[in-house]
Amino acid sequence: MSREKPGSVPRAQNRFSWPLALFAALAVAVAVMHPHRGGLVTVAGDWAVGHGLASATAAQAYEHTLDYNVDRLLPGLAICVLFSFYWMLESKNRAEDVAPESRGSASIHQLLVGLSQLLIFLPLPGLTQRLLPNSPLILAMGLAVELGGVALAVASRRALGRNWSREVRIGVGHELVQSGPYARIRHPIYTGAIGISLGLAIQSGLSSAFLGIVLLILAYVRKIALEERLLGEAFGASFDQYRASSWALIPFLV
Repeated sequence: MSREKPGSVPRAQNRFSWPLALFAALAVAVAVMHPHRGGLVTVAGDWAVGHGLASATAAQAYEHTLDYNVDRLLPGLAICVLFSFYWMLESKNRAEDVAPESRGSASIHQLLVGLSQLLIFLPLPGLTQRLLPNSPLILAMGLAVELGGVALAVASRRALGRNWSREVRIGVGHELVQSGPYARIRHPIYTGAIGISLGLAIQSGLSSAFLGIVLLILAYVRKIALEERLLGEAFGASFDQYRASSWALIPFLV
């Protein structure tokens, strides 16, 4: 944990978060995932074929997969962009830090989340197997899961108020919120974030996207362990009682 000198201005918070990772992934999708428009994938594919690293058939199949993936994800991406704007506006409503997370720890989480989003939006060669059928029903299911994640994240953010932070930290006047979604789930924003990405993975249907979900879950499991240790130190028996009567992410499962 970093510390501030007495009388100093609190350090600027790291503005990078998982919604911003989504913006970065969207930029990559626009620049890279349209091979028929002469994108970077086409250039890379031509280079790989020219150097004997891939056959022309394999390169064309990969370009087709990328083109298909971005077309499938366009509705979900639109939802994510709108949600990200809301999240960034709401991020201004937060208390100053008393015990902020170290930059190194926060960077590890951001890296894991960013990689998970890229795996969803940018399938890697060798990870383009289709795990779900290409059907309107699957696409609708993915959008429904994504919208459910958005709704849960928004409701949880409003319940937290100024107690919210994208980093693991204790803020000035921090309260142990147990209302709204927090009545039964200790980390419902993370449940919502996973739900949003799971919805996108369902829309994609590719193995790379589901590998991204596994990476995202690992990122939040790590963050939950850090947060619960800090909350236990800050609230003692009150947090122990709350933990005993609630679930970390999904009721009746975990």
